Amino acid sequence: MKTLVLRTILTALPLVIRSAARRHRSVRQKLKTGNWVVQLRLRDNSISRHFVIKGGQVTGHAGLHPKPDGEMVFKNVDIALGMLKPSPNYGFVIDALKNFKVMAMGRDDCLVWFGQLMNMINNAGLDCGARMPDGSVRYTNLTNGGPVYVFVKDGRIIRMTPIDLGSDDAASWTIFARGKSFTPMRRATVSPHALALKATVYSDKRILYPMKRVDFDPNGERNPQNRGKSSYERISWDEALDIVASEIQRMKTQYGPGAVGVFHSAHQQWGNINYWLSSLLRFSNLIGTTRMGFSPTSWEGWYWGAMHHFGNNLRLGLPGFYGTVEDCLKEAEMIVFWSSDPETTNGLYGGFEGTQRRLWAKDLGIEFVHIDPHCNKTAQLLGGKWIPIKAGTDPAMAIAIMYQWIVDGVYDREYVEKNTTGFEEWRDYLLGVSDGIPKTPEWQEAETGVPAKDVRSLAQIWGGKKTYLAAGGLGAGYGGICRSATGAQWARCMVQMMAMQGWGKPGVNFGNLQYGTPMDFNFYFPGYAEGGISGDVINSASVFNNYTRMPHVVSVNPCKQVLPRQQFPEGIIEGKCSGYVWDGMSMEAQFQRYDYPLPGYSPVHMLYRFGGSSFGTVANSERYIEATRHPSLEFVVNQSIWMENEVQFADLILPACTSFERWDIAESANCAGFLAHNQNQLNHRMVMMQHKCIEPLGESKSDYQIFLDILSRLGLGAIFSEGGCDELTWCKRIFDSSDLPKKISWKKFVKKGYYVVPPDPEETPVPVDMRWYAEGRSKDVPEPAPLPSQYAEYFGKGLPTQSGKFEFVPNSLRRIEKEDPDRPALNRYIPSWEGSHSGDLFRKYPLQLLTAHPAYSFHTYGDGKSSHINQIKDHRVLVDGYSYWLLRMSFEDAASRGLRQHDLVAVKNDRATVICAVDISPLMASGVVKGFGSAAEFDQIQTPEGLVDRGGCLNLLTPGRMMTQTAAGISPNSCLVEVKKWDRVVVKEAA
Repeated sequence: MKTLVLRTILTALPLVIRSAARRHRSVRQKLKTGNWVVQLRLRDNSISRHFVIKGGQVTGHAGLHPKPDGEMVFKNVDIALGMLKPSPNYGFVIDALKNFKVMAMGRDDCLVWFGQLMNMINNAGLDCGARMPDGSVRYTNLTNGGPVYVFVKDGRIIRMTPIDLGSDDAASWTIFARGKSFTPMRRATVSPHALALKATVYSDKRILYPMKRVDFDPNGERNPQNRGKSSYERISWDEALDIVASEIQRMKTQYGPGAVGVFHSAHQQWGNINYWLSSLLRFSNLIGTTRMGFSPTSWEGWYWGAMHHFGNNLRLGLPGFYGTVEDCLKEAEMIVFWSSDPETTNGLYGGFEGTQRRLWAKDLGIEFVHIDPHCNKTAQLLGGKWIPIKAGTDPAMAIAIMYQWIVDGVYDREYVEKNTTGFEEWRDYLLGVSDGIPKTPEWQEAETGVPAKDVRSLAQIWGGKKTYLAAGGLGAGYGGICRSATGAQWARCMVQMMAMQGWGKPGVNFGNLQYGTPMDFNFYFPGYAEGGISGDVINSASVFNNYTRMPHVVSVNPCKQVLPRQQFPEGIIEGKCSGYVWDGMSMEAQFQRYDYPLPGYSPVHMLYRFGGSSFGTVANSERYIEATRHPSLEFVVNQSIWMENEVQFADLILPACTSFERWDIAESANCAGFLAHNQNQLNHRMVMMQHKCIEPLGESKSDYQIFLDILSRLGLGAIFSEGGCDELTWCKRIFDSSDLPKKISWKKFVKKGYYVVPPDPEETPVPVDMRWYAEGRSKDVPEPAPLPSQYAEYFGKGLPTQSGKFEFVPNSLRRIEKEDPDRPALNRYIPSWEGSHSGDLFRKYPLQLLTAHPAYSFHTYGDGKSSHINQIKDHRVLVDGYSYWLLRMSFEDAASRGLRQHDLVAVKNDRATVICAVDISPLMASGVVKGFGSAAEFDQIQTPEGLVDRGGCLNLLTPGRMMTQTAAGISPNSCLVEVKKWDRVVVKEAA
C-alpha cells in the first residue's frame, strides 16, 4: 500500500507543479528559470522517477535517468513518504538528513532550485496584507525602532505608520497607583528612524547592482592602496558570485583555515532569518572563517565592572527590570537620572512607549534629578534638578555621595549587614581610613565641578527618600558614562549605591520606567540572539530554547581563530594582536586573553564585510582606513544596502535589499539570549510577520539569498538551506517552534501580520526584580540566570558571586588585581587616562568630546541615505548646500572661540579632523562638546591641513584604547579635542 502511495505521489508531482504554475505567477517565474533533470528514487532502485524541467514546463518519466543533474535517494518507502509530505515534520526531515537516510546527490544548485520550487508551491496560496479603500495594500513589518504598517500601491511603498491595536487584539494592562489608574495607549509607538525608512528604501545611495572596483582584477593587479579612492563598475551577479566563491576556495587552499575573516556591525535590519546571528553565522560556519571577537559596546562598564559585585553575567552585568514600573509608580519618591536620556535613546529597539510612563510619574509628583554634562531631552521634558558634571568624573561624585550617607547614617545598615560582604573595607576607603583621604563632597568638587553643597544636599535628600536610580539609557546600561575610561568604576558605584540603599525593597531599584511593564514572559517566541537558522549552539543563545524547539541541522565553525573587533586594524597592519573574551556565561571568562593569529591558523587575507557601516560607531575608526588598504588583505567584499562609510573601501560590493523587500519573522524588541526579555520595555508584546512588501529594487537580493547563491557554487547550498528552504519556509518553521500555533493559525497570522500576546492576569503579577533578595527568599523572577553551578550554596538562593552575597569588594577582581592594577577589587577613583589629568594633551585639546547614541537614527541605520532624518535640524543642518553633523557646545566655550550658531567648525585631535556645524546651547556644561556617534557619511576632502572628514564620523577622533589592561571595553567618551572655526578652504575632494 505504501509503495502504491509513493508511486502515485511521484506520478502526480508534475501535475501539481503545473497546476501551481497556472494559479501563481511566482511559481511560473521560478519554473522558467530552471533547466534541469531531477530524479527521485529509492536506494534499491525499486522505485525511480525523473523529471525534466525545461522552458517553463515539467514532465515526469518512469525509470532511471543515466545522468540526472540532481537526485534525492531515499533509504526506503517510509523515509520517502515522510520527506515528500506537503507540510513535512521537520524533526523527521532533519533526522533523515543528519543520519543519511536520504542522500542529496548531483549539482548543488539544481537541488537547491528544486527544493525552493517545492517550498514555493506550498506557500504560494498564502494571502497577506489588507486591501485599503484607496487601492493600496497594507502590510506589516518590523524595524529596529518598532512595528509599522507599510502601505503599498502599484508595487511602491507610499507611506508607513505605527500600528494601532484593534478590538480583536489582546487587552492592555492597567496599573493602580496612589489612587489613580494607568493604562497605556493602544498603539505601538516607534522611533524616528523607523518612520523615515521609506526614504531609505528609495534612496539614491542604494546599491542596486553588483559592483567591482575598476582597478581591481582578481586575476591580475589588485591595487589595495586604492580602496576608498577608485570608482566602481557594474558587473553581473554571475561574475560577482564566481569571484567571491573562487576567492573563498583560493584562501582555503593557498593559506589554509582562518584566511577568510568576517567583520559585521553590531546591529542591522530586524528579523530572525536575515540577522547576522542567523544567516551570516550559518554561512560563516559552513565555509570556516576567522570570527570577529565582539565586545558589549553599549554596556561596557556593566560587563567589565558592575557584574563582579552581584553577578548577572547572562545580562551582560545589567540588573533586571521585572515588575519595576508598578513598583516605581506605587512606591518611589524620586528618580535619579544619571547619564540617562531615554527620550533620546528610546530604550533598545523600542519607541516612545516609556515616555507615557515617565509622564505618569511626573503626574504622581515623583521628583526628578538629572546628572549629565548635557541638560538632555529627558531633563528638558520632565524637569527637575539638573546637575552638570565634568564628563568622565562621575565616579568621584558617586563616591562622595556614599561618603555622605555614612557620615549622616542614612544608608540601610540592616540590608548591608545581612546581604553584603566587604562593606567595612569599602567604608574605610570612603572615610579615608585606608588612604588618608576622606572622599568628602569637597574632595569631589575639584574633579567634577559640582559644588560640594549640591552633592551634600543630594545625598541627604536621596538618603531620606525611596529612590529609583536610572543609570544609563535603559535605567541601567546602554551608553553614557559606562563607555569611558572610568565607565567600569561608575557602573560599579551605581550598584554599590543601590546596595547601600536596600536594593530590591519597595521603591528602591534601578530603572527610568523604560522597562518593567506587566507582561506574560512564559509565552515563547525566539529572539534574534537565539541564532535564528544558524544552528550554532556555541556562538549564539540557541541552546536555551531555539535549538530544542526548532529541528534544524547544527552548524559548527571548525576555525577557532578570533580577531578582536577593536584590535582589527592592529591585527591586519601589524599581523598580530590580542583581546579579552566576551562570554556571557561566566564572569571569570572575561579575564581570558586570546591572541591573533592562533597557532596553526592563517592570518586573514580575505575580509567579508556584512551589514551596517562601522566607521561611525567603532572607536578610533581612522585606523580602519589603513587596515583596509593593507596589502595583506588581498580581497575585500562588502554585502550592503547603501553606499556609505567603509562600503567604498571594498573590491566587490554585493547589493542586499531592505527588510521591506524580503520575508522574515520576529518579535518587537526581543533580543533573548544575553539580554533576556528585552521586550519588557514595550506596552504590548507584538510578534510580527515581516511581509515582503515590494520586490527587491534593481538586482538587489536578500542576505539569505546572497549567502545561498555563494554557497551553491561551493556545493554547500543544500546544506545551508536544508534542502532548498526559502525564507518564507523558514518563517513557518520559526512560527511552529514558538507558542504562536496555540493561539493563532499560520494562515491567519500571515494574513494579519502580527499577534499581540496578552499580559498576565492582575491576580498573578510578575515579581519585582531583587525583591526576593531583599527579603531573603529564593529567586522568583522568570530569567534563565544564574546558571545552576553559579549558586555558591543552595540552588536558587543568593547571588552568583563567590560569597553568594553582594560584594562591595569583589572576590573575582581580587583574584586578578595584581595583573591589572587599574582594575582594583576596591573600587578606587582613578581619573581618566584621557581627560583633565592628561597634562600637555589636555592643554592642547581642552574639550571633552561625548559621542552619544543618536536620537534620530539607529547607529548608522537612519542617517544619510537621503533620509528624512537629515532634514531634522537637531540631527544635521544644511550649510552651503551640504548637510553637516551637529556638535553641541556651551555659550562660554563658543564665545571664547569666536563662534556663532551653525558656524562650521573643525573638531580635531592627533587622531583626525572632522568638520561639523556648531550648535551653541545653554544646555551644555562648559568644557564639554557633544555629538552623536553614528554618522553614516564618511566624506573625506583634501585641505591645506590634510584630509578631513565632513560627513560627521566623530569616532575617527575617539581613542581605540581599552578601558584597562584586562577590561577590553571601548572608551569613546574619554576623548579630548579642540574646536576651531573652519575656513571652508578645500583643495580638492577625495574619495
